[in-house]
Amino acid sequence: MGQIHPPRPVLLIVAACSRYPSALAWARQRMTGQFGERLLTSESFPFTETDYYLKSMGTDLHKQFLAFETRIDPATLPAIKAQTNRWEAGYAQQAEHPEARPLNLDPGYITRAKLVLASTKDHAHRIYLQDGIYAEVTLGFRKGAWYGLPWTYPDYRREDFQDFFTRCREQLS
Repeated sequence: MGQIHPPRPVLLIVAACSRYPSALAWARQRMTGQFGERLLTSESFPFTETDYYLKSMGTDLHKQFLAFETRIDPATLPAIKAQTNRWEAGYAQQAEHPEARPLNLDPGYITRAKLVLASTKDHAHRIYLQDGIYAEVTLGFRKGAWYGLPWTYPDYRREDFQDFFTRCREQLS
């Protein structure tokens, strides 16, 4: 029988996506206030791999990743996803943008072996956590490189995204 051990702390990351630099700045401020100092911040990448968000978010979207210094217990991911959803809704209500969803926040975490994302949507490859939140392994890491899975989003397969995830992974001991 295997022994039960508590999980190792993981590196919290959040993907912030918007067409408005002011929305990304607003999100960075909220996240730093809640999750602590940022360890790493990616450049603002053009988000061009899909038109899935076109109706709700508009065109010319950019995605930026933030990684935070304080490591988290992976069991806190549902609470973090609930908080980022509240921020999204709050920003949509207060901002004067024509889009229904001017800001998208997707939290997850990085370990030495994987990148996990939280979701409110169930699917065959997602595991239910709690409070309506699911998790999926979006990328794995093996033999010095990230690899995608059949359900990995096209943008997470990008080399520039994966370079940032590698920098995050290097911060783990």
